[in-house]
Amino acid sequence: MRGLLLVCLVSLFALQSYGIVIRHDVAPGDYTLRASDFSQVFYLELQGQRKVCGATLISNRWALTAAHCVSETSLGSVIGNGDEFLVDIANVPRSIDRVMLHPDFTSLKTPEVDLALLRFVQEVNYPTPISVNTKADELGEIVTLVGWGYFGLGTTGRQYDDGTKRQAKNRITQADQRLFSFFDDPRQLNSAALPLEGTLSLGDSGGPAFLETSEGLLLAGVSVGQVEGPDFSEETQGQYGSVAVYERVSLHVEWINSVLNSDY
Repeated sequence: MRGLLLVCLVSLFALQSYGIVIRHDVAPGDYTLRASDFSQVFYLELQGQRKVCGATLISNRWALTAAHCVSETSLGSVIGNGDEFLVDIANVPRSIDRVMLHPDFTSLKTPEVDLALLRFVQEVNYPTPISVNTKADELGEIVTLVGWGYFGLGTTGRQYDDGTKRQAKNRITQADQRLFSFFDDPRQLNSAALPLEGTLSLGDSGGPAFLETSEGLLLAGVSVGQVEGPDFSEETQGQYGSVAVYERVSLHVEWINSVLNSDY
């Protein structure tokens, strides 16, 4: 691993592209979601026509996102000025009045923990929140990714952005301080590519990686970036072979619960 490319890079916002990066041999419509699907997932800000940074409702008063999204959007400045930040959840305007950054986001710890909790002024009674995963059992599991970022094909990488909400599937191939998923090329011999194999793209920071369990969906990861390999290029971000990186939520349950159960 040579480093991380944050999925929400300001320098690339001017480039026009489409949603999640998908298999080249599967119809894009197979990945498309309705607005009502995964309604617990919402974007933080509309910048022009681009829906920037995702977040997931995890309780009636709190949502979880990537900490760097606080500065990549106007969320941080709005809250810093003592105002409320508006988002839409299931087509209902909701106000955020507090941001809690993980204590290791700005510390000297390496790697930093790129997580932030967002508090709503009033309880969100619909949709039902998605619980966080509490078990460190993610390795080898299939996760569902949801986002609005740049669209593209595995053969070319990111292409353009139409603001469409999409999902993709991938498998957790490494689980240590963070979770990692590899974008498998279905053309390769012995490929393990899933029918809806895909990866997150530019603009999808803070978006979820969901585990499907007998108890329902669980939030296992929060998208924070992509590994920069020796052949990495910003212009072909998301090609087959790319490795997406997520904060491993199960390692931070104590912090999450301490905030949710506090008097904030």
